[in-house]
Amino acid sequence: MTTELFSAMAQSIIDGDADVAIELAQKAIASGMDPLEAITQGYVVGVNQVGDAFSNGDAFLPELVMAGEAMKAAVATLEPEMARRGTQREVFGKVVLATVEGDIHEIGKSLVGTMLSASGFQVYDLGVDASSAKILAKVREVNADIVALSALLTTTMVKQKEVIEVLTREGMHGKVKVMVGGAPVTREWVNKIGADGYSEDAIGAVHVAKQLVGKE
Repeated sequence: MTTELFSAMAQSIIDGDADVAIELAQKAIASGMDPLEAITQGYVVGVNQVGDAFSNGDAFLPELVMAGEAMKAAVATLEPEMARRGTQREVFGKVVLATVEGDIHEIGKSLVGTMLSASGFQVYDLGVDASSAKILAKVREVNADIVALSALLTTTMVKQKEVIEVLTREGMHGKVKVMVGGAPVTREWVNKIGADGYSEDAIGAVHVAKQLVGKE
């Protein structure tokens, strides 16, 4: 029964079906299953499968978005039970996520946030058009491990550099790792601005984030 429930959970993520994911989470709680187990042995298996399929070109962006949303819904359903039991999911690290100042592209950044959350990071999403000052203030407030910066325009990429300069000036770059991404971002740009990591897509971003906090 448990094995069947785990594979149904994984399948709900693969199918990107948030309603089924919620239903199965409720079933797990009713049956007394450890919600943490439901996440790690059920839903996360599905997330990983979709991620692998996406990396291999067998799944596409809409499927990734739907899988992320289904995962978010399942975790939200299980969270009250986790709190009641006092079991906490291992948090890999705290990530401050933002699309840089002057840039209002939301989708890619939101997807990265969803996948990071689904994979065990605590994400503070500052939205779009976020100034360096706003990002710095949030990093300080939550004692972040990683700053993840998205830019989809060549004209706003320079703001990624500005955030790193601000963190360096404040003596925080090093303690806080900086990841960058977005369509115009290249490996050469990453090296030039002294970022710590870079990914072309949301699944890659999870791997990079795990590497930066020593979890992979």
